[in-house]
Amino acid sequence: MTLWGPVELEEGRWRFRLWAPDRDAVTLEIEDAAPIAMAAQADGWFLAEAPAGPGTRYRFRLDPERAVPDPASRRQSGGVHGWSVITALDPPAENWRGRPWTETVIYEIHAGLAGGFAGVRARLPELAELGVTAIELMPVNAFSGARNWGYDGVLPFAPAEAYGSPEDLRALVDAAHGHGLMIFMDVVYNHFGPDGNYLGAYASPFFHAERHTPWGGAVAVERPPVAAFFRENALMWLNDYGFDGLRFDAVHAIGDDRFLDWLAGEIRSAIGPQRHVHLMLENERNDPDRLMPGRYDAQWNDDFHNVLHVLLTGERDAYYADFARQPAEKLARCLEQGFIYQGEASPHQQGRTRGAPSMHLPPTAFIAFLQNHDQVGNRAMGERIIDLTDPARLRAATALLLLMPQIPMLFMGEEVGAHSPFLFFTDFHDELADAVREGRRREFAGFASFSSAEARARIPDPNALETFGQSRIAAGEDAEEWRALYRNLLALRHAYVVPGLEGCRAIGARALSPNCVSARWRLGTGRHLSILLNLGDAPVDPILADPPLFATNSPGAPASFAAWIEEP
Repeated sequence: MTLWGPVELEEGRWRFRLWAPDRDAVTLEIEDAAPIAMAAQADGWFLAEAPAGPGTRYRFRLDPERAVPDPASRRQSGGVHGWSVITALDPPAENWRGRPWTETVIYEIHAGLAGGFAGVRARLPELAELGVTAIELMPVNAFSGARNWGYDGVLPFAPAEAYGSPEDLRALVDAAHGHGLMIFMDVVYNHFGPDGNYLGAYASPFFHAERHTPWGGAVAVERPPVAAFFRENALMWLNDYGFDGLRFDAVHAIGDDRFLDWLAGEIRSAIGPQRHVHLMLENERNDPDRLMPGRYDAQWNDDFHNVLHVLLTGERDAYYADFARQPAEKLARCLEQGFIYQGEASPHQQGRTRGAPSMHLPPTAFIAFLQNHDQVGNRAMGERIIDLTDPARLRAATALLLLMPQIPMLFMGEEVGAHSPFLFFTDFHDELADAVREGRRREFAGFASFSSAEARARIPDPNALETFGQSRIAAGEDAEEWRALYRNLLALRHAYVVPGLEGCRAIGARALSPNCVSARWRLGTGRHLSILLNLGDAPVDPILADPPLFATNSPGAPASFAAWIEEP
């Protein structure tokens, strides 16, 4: 039974439900109709039935001074403080079954910066031609204002009005499938944004008052109505829209492994084996148990990004301190075993241990990247990696990303050499805007380059329209050279690496110098894949004498990458 959101009982008649355990009475308001007192049910639920249909605007009145949208609204009219709207989408086409996980090459994109759902749709042909196989939308659920970097949503079921309608989003999903592309949704189940979340006004048990996160009380996912809320949200994206998978944001902040395992099981049971549906985690705990068969397909591998960032830039501030000592050895461990931190103490986190052994997992259980929305957007000035290292080293690191067996992810604009920043941007107002602006600047007070108030004042105001405008993707002057590199590498990946990812296992990896690593894998086809990455200034001897499958420079030369495929 669907608990949250409006449900059509018969043509022209709908059921409305709200979990409001803090309230003694709730009234359903339908535009241009008389208010309806909702009937109190067991366990804090309120229910009403009423004549309605697609396009009907409705809301819930808690008291004479306050009316709130449906927290499971499928569409909003007038923003997150406005009316909810009944929406009914036609079932997705049944002839698309998705693609196997081993074929995945992810492209992370922000719909707002791309011009909404229609703008993302217009980019699909070029991405498919490049060799991308999956689009990952940063969160699109409704947020306060007209622009947001993605993680301040408050109505998880409703696509943001600024990006387009639910029908526009469905058209994007259908178009992606028409180009042979999977499409994933990034969902946020660990918190709600600071403006427009009314749950605390009538359903305080939705949160834990005694368990705190950076965004407030932890979401009480162990309570059945809350668990049902997120289960129904996940299945909506997969069934009603036809998405091919979900990326779950910062599940370490949820802090409930039983819920995570239950949710994965519920999703897989509801979808069944007839479709390829992929579930991905962001989890700073480096927890391999969540990646066992039947649970989640893969985890974002921040360890890979962090150690490569140190090797490419020399930066050692904040969490990069955990990767500053012997970075080549750490990269070798990442290539061979997946996680770098597998129970070791973290210097950045006051010696707290993190992770568990992961070598038993296949390389495809890890999603690798050179940058993503967090690693760029959480920088004060939003710089991309292209502005923090030299082109030769970046080309070598890009080749490693796209030819090693872990699942690669690109961040929008990488493939065109974009120098445009990805800044943290919002559209808050009044006191909240001031608090967000000043909080953003305080966040960087511990960095040497922003230790003075004058330096922090240069950090862009998240609420300024120009901050959003500066973040739009702008191709670099050498865009065609970057496109050609990505196209070539992805063609090689699909031809030589992907066929052997099923059953692929690492043979070994080692550091050859403080900035150079070699690694080998036995592919499922029986072939061996060998790589040599040298990000240092001194040459090293190549590991193989045969001509490489691909090289950015002479194998072993400074700032070079080379890959070999050997027959068994």
